[in-house]
Amino acid sequence: MDFFAQQAKVRRTSRRLVALFVLAVVSIVVVIDGVAGLLLGLFSQRPDLDYASDVAGVAPVTQWDWQTLLLISAVVLATILVGSLYRVLTLRGGGAAVARAMGATPVPTDTTDPVWRRLRNVIEEIAIASGVPVPDIFVMEREPGINAFAAGYTPADAAVCVTQGCLDKLTRDELQGVIAHEFSHVLNGDMRLNIRLMGLLFGILVLGIIGRVIIEASAQSTSARRSSDRNGGAAALALAGLTLLIVGYVGFFFGRLIQAAVSRSRESLADASAVQFTRQTAGIAGALKKIAALAEGSQLQAHNKQEVAHMLFGEGGGVLRLFATHPPLPERIRDLGETWDEEEVRAIGRAWAAPRRAADPDSPSASLSGFAPPQVSAAVAAAPGESAAMPHPRARRSVKAASVSAHVGQPASEDFGFAGTLHRRVPQRLVVAARQPREATAVVLALALDDDASLRAAQLTHIEALLGGDRAHDAERAIPSLAGLHPMLRLPLAALAFPSLKRGPHAELARLVQTLDALAHADHRVDLHEYCLLTLLRLQLQDVLSPPSGFVPGRRRLQDATESYATLCAIVAAHGHDDDTTARHAWSRAMAEALPGYSGQYTVPRDWQAAFDGALERLDALRPADKARVVRGLTVAVSEDDVVTVAEAELLRVICAALHCPLPPLVGEAIAGGPA
Repeated sequence: MDFFAQQAKVRRTSRRLVALFVLAVVSIVVVIDGVAGLLLGLFSQRPDLDYASDVAGVAPVTQWDWQTLLLISAVVLATILVGSLYRVLTLRGGGAAVARAMGATPVPTDTTDPVWRRLRNVIEEIAIASGVPVPDIFVMEREPGINAFAAGYTPADAAVCVTQGCLDKLTRDELQGVIAHEFSHVLNGDMRLNIRLMGLLFGILVLGIIGRVIIEASAQSTSARRSSDRNGGAAALALAGLTLLIVGYVGFFFGRLIQAAVSRSRESLADASAVQFTRQTAGIAGALKKIAALAEGSQLQAHNKQEVAHMLFGEGGGVLRLFATHPPLPERIRDLGETWDEEEVRAIGRAWAAPRRAADPDSPSASLSGFAPPQVSAAVAAAPGESAAMPHPRARRSVKAASVSAHVGQPASEDFGFAGTLHRRVPQRLVVAARQPREATAVVLALALDDDASLRAAQLTHIEALLGGDRAHDAERAIPSLAGLHPMLRLPLAALAFPSLKRGPHAELARLVQTLDALAHADHRVDLHEYCLLTLLRLQLQDVLSPPSGFVPGRRRLQDATESYATLCAIVAAHGHDDDTTARHAWSRAMAEALPGYSGQYTVPRDWQAAFDGALERLDALRPADKARVVRGLTVAVSEDDVVTVAEAELLRVICAALHCPLPPLVGEAIAGGPA
């Protein structure tokens, strides 16, 4: 199933989740109304039970009416919704907020710890292979079990969190398998669904918490008033609290069932995607076997582990099969094509119970630098992307619109291997700079500066006005370090710098967004390639500042955005081809690819930058299936007779990323005979 089909499936699942939540809330309201009716009837028949008047200063209830029913319903409904809204708001910080709630420690971008450095290298390279920003990275240092999760609303505000057990017990191949599994959740849109599910379940659970408080309060009051004849009122209040407690936890029970059902189907897909990324099953299967073999397994100690149970790589706690958020371990291992051998699992357990030698080649600490260990499988070692040679910027690649669309959000093993090459080919001085907040800002601003001296001077003036003279000087000093940077290294460098950029205060990020926008529109002379990179960085930072709050994005049909699509394709075709005739031909083919029968005329807006921004915003709101058509059309618009240069392929990747359709680095197939 491709990226767009997965997005559509998540959208359908989200709608079903909302429907089930509404059904659960209605059922809870009906039950509480029924119990309230019985209690109020009891009050009306027994005037002596005026406990409520004593504690609240109101007159005893003497009759049951619909106004009372509506009032109780409104209070219950408001309690659930406020509880859900509160939990969602506490998670507005995205994946980092979830990780911190679990007691995790952030991994600094410039960490020198060799184990944390290995983790960061693995995550950075999988992010590059996937075409998404590098997420925030966290470690649950007090968790010896093997587990991990990814959380957030969008890839820009995502966080990947692993337990200390992952770092201590997994080999590099196994760690790669686990991280690739988590990136599948990032790419398939599971994160937004998961974080919303946390909010919905908390809203239902709030009723149970309130019920428990009422019971405790009524018990204390009864103890204090033991000689009074009004204990019947306290008992009635306790009964009301007990009702809330039972209904709240029964609602939570069914919520957990929903949580488990949603999670199980997504986990199987994530396992399969991890194998697709790495071209080997041994890594992720080895991690699963260690979970089965070791006493601590994938267990978490955190008190709030059930909140994130549906996000985890493995079961976070001992639960009934009914509530299991993951398929059984033997089933997961067999689905990967590996054998489940109980004797092998016991042998793994015995081996880990014995003292481990420091030089043990299977020890996670045996080799910590780089992406692939010396003992990496032959299949991965031979992956086409692992060659050290970078394609010439003018090298040509054959592209087919359908294959490019199918590649979105679906990195193959070739991308996974080539990401290692890209990561290693970024000059070390730039990697070091990208991992420091101030230097990362300078590098990103330098990437945005134009080659034309007069335009660059105008851009530096904008930087000085918005960020200060020091930042303008830093950006200017960074320009020489970018000289000769290969076009395919621009996006990876921006991805490496992204976590450092996010570390700044929101006010500073807002000024940076404003600065990037000013640079993009400086004198309206910025090249489309630079403009697209600036736009992508600006949009990603905006996602960090204000994560999209809608439950599921993408509801618009392409038929309702035909002019936006036509405008975007016209701009891309005009800037991507040297002569007007070729550009018109590319535009016509792009329109026929996505909108057969379109009768409009080829027009490139004079103020193309504003038109480009508006078109991107409207097309980003399309349904997944229609976005797939847009990607196919853009592929045709940027290419000439189904052939693109490396630079044109990178332009396509940036535009797709701005549309939240991450495209891996290897676009198309190399054509023999091109520049070396």
